[in-house]
Amino acid sequence: VQLQASGGGLAQPGGSLRLSCAASGHFFVINGMAWYRQAPGKQRELVALIMGAGNANYTDSVKGRFTISRDNAKNTAYLQMNSLKPEDTAVYYCNVGIDGHTEYWGQGTQVTVSS
Repeated sequence: VQLQASGGGLAQPGGSLRLSCAASGHFFVINGMAWYRQAPGKQRELVALIMGAGNANYTDSVKGRFTISRDNAKNTAYLQMNSLKPEDTAVYYCNVGIDGHTEYWGQGTQVTVSS
C-alpha cells in the first residue's frame, strides 16, 4: 500500500490550501483516514479524522476552518484548509487504516502560512 500526498505549499494568513492523499495498492477496505501535522520542535498531532461512514473529528484549533472529506471510489482523502493562520505551519502527514489492522503513513507535505 502506498499513500501519495499532495497540495501543500505557501499561503498567506487567511488563505486556503487543499491537501489530498491517495491510497493505492492491494487492499480490501480503507478504515479511518486522517491528517496529522508536526511543527518544528513540536510533537506530531492529529488534525482531523474521518471514518468510512463519513463521520469526522477535528482538533479544537482547526474546528470551523478545516474540513476533512473522502472519496471512497478514488481511495482519496482531502483536507480543505481555510482561514489559515501562521500557527498552521507544519509538515502535514496523511495516515490511513487498511483492512482493520494496519496503518500507513504518507510522505509529509509542507504547509507554510506566512505573509
